[in-house]
Amino acid sequence: MNSIEMLKTLVGFPTVSRDSNLPLIDFVDEWLGKHGVNAVQVPNDEGTKANLYATIGPAVEGGVVLSGHTDVVPIDGQPWNTNPFELTQKHNKLYGRGTCDMKGFSAIALSLVPEMKSLRKPIHLALSYDEEIGCLGAPSLIDQIKERIPKPEAVIVGEPSMMEAVTAHKGIGAFRTVVTGYEAHSSQTHRGVSAVMNAAKLINWLSERETRFRDATPTNNGFLPHHTTVHSGVVHGGTALNIISRQCEFLWDVRVIPGGNAISVFEEFQAFCQEVILPKMQAVHQDSDIQTTILADTPPLQEVADSPALKLAQDLAGNTVHSRVAYAAEAGQFQEAGFPTVICGPGSIDQAHQPNEFISIDQMEQAEQFLRKLIQRLS
Repeated sequence: MNSIEMLKTLVGFPTVSRDSNLPLIDFVDEWLGKHGVNAVQVPNDEGTKANLYATIGPAVEGGVVLSGHTDVVPIDGQPWNTNPFELTQKHNKLYGRGTCDMKGFSAIALSLVPEMKSLRKPIHLALSYDEEIGCLGAPSLIDQIKERIPKPEAVIVGEPSMMEAVTAHKGIGAFRTVVTGYEAHSSQTHRGVSAVMNAAKLINWLSERETRFRDATPTNNGFLPHHTTVHSGVVHGGTALNIISRQCEFLWDVRVIPGGNAISVFEEFQAFCQEVILPKMQAVHQDSDIQTTILADTPPLQEVADSPALKLAQDLAGNTVHSRVAYAAEAGQFQEAGFPTVICGPGSIDQAHQPNEFISIDQMEQAEQFLRKLIQRLS
C-alpha cells in the first residue's frame, strides 16, 4: 500500500474528536502486525478511544519517535465540494478531512513500514487521540513511551509545516464558562438577571484582555500573531426573545506564547467574575452564578538552542530553515516530558480546519523523501 492509498484508508475513518477512533487504531494495529510489528494500545478511561505506539527495529536508545494525532475537527456546517471522508484527487491536490491535519504524515510513515526492516536504531510510531480538543490523549501515551521504550534521540511531530522545521509553538488553555441568571418577562429587566447579557460582558473582557496582550508584546518574536490570543468560539444561551435568559454557556481559549501562562489569564478572569460581575447579578437574585471549568492546559514548545531534534529535521529536509507557529500541538508535551522535539510535516496550516481541506501531492512526496532519509540514517 503506497502513501496515497494509505491516506485514502485513514481519511475513510471519520475520526472526529467527539467520536471513537478505535476503528482506525485497530486498522493500524492490524497493518503493523502483518509486518511483524507489535503495537500497544493505550485506551482512555471509557474504552472508547485509544492511543497507539509501536517500535520498529531493535529496542535500543537513539531511535526517533514519529508522532501524529488520529482525530480531526468536525465538518458540521462547512460547504464541502466533495465527500470529506473520501479522498478525492484533483490535479495535484488530495482533498479530504484530515489530509493536511494530519493524516498525511501518519499515512506516509505507515506506508513505509515495509522498508524499515534493516534498522540499527528504532523508529517509534506514536498515534494519539483528542489532540484537536486540547491535546488530551497524548499525556498517557507519552507516559508509556517514557517508561517502556529506550530513550529516543528525537521526537518529530508531523503537524503541517510545509516540511520546514518548527522550533516553537504556542500553548493553549481551553475553558467552559456557564453563567446562570434569573428568568423573568423581558419587559421586567429590573426583576431578572440575563445570563446572555452578562456572558457578553465576560466575552468583552476576554477581547479586551487580548488587546492588552497585543499592545504589550514585542512584534518581532517570530509568531503570527505575535502575542498571546484570547478567543471565544462557541456561545449557547437563552430560551426566547421575550424571556430574560437563565443560562448561557461559552467556550474560550487562551493561546500563550512561550513564557506565558493560560492559567494566569483564567485567574484574572475569575477575579473579574467574582469581584465585578457576580455581585451585581446576585444583588438582583442571590442564586445567580458563574462557573468556569478548565478543559485543557497544554504547554508551549520552547525553542532550544542546539536541539538534536532540530538538527535532525534540518539534515533530513536538506535546509536550515526553521520557524515558530501560532497553533498548539503535542510537541510541547513531549518536550515537557524531557524529549528533544521538533515539528516537521507536510501541508500548510492554512488548509487545516477548513472546508475542502487538502494536501498537495508535492508535499506528500517531500515528506516521503524526508522519512526515507530517516530510514537510511537509522539503518
